[in-house]
Amino acid sequence: MRRSFYEFLMTLRNADSVEPEAEFAMNAFRDTSFPKQEQNYQKLSEYLELNAGYLPSMTIFDEAFQKYQETDKK
Repeated sequence: MRRSFYEFLMTLRNADSVEPEAEFAMNAFRDTSFPKQEQNYQKLSEYLELNAGYLPSMTIFDEAFQKYQETDKK
């Protein structure tokens, strides 16, 4: 079974890092409403655009989602 984007994102979590994807992961971890089971780009994007003031740029999400898709192909 394919893992969710949230499960992938948690592999990028690092409290000591200032990298944008690590900060995104930490903030998503703290976001109790984050759609943890979602795999769909459009639904995740919509959620983040409407609810994630902690994400300074959707480019960070786009790059993380691209990595998510690449790891799923392996």
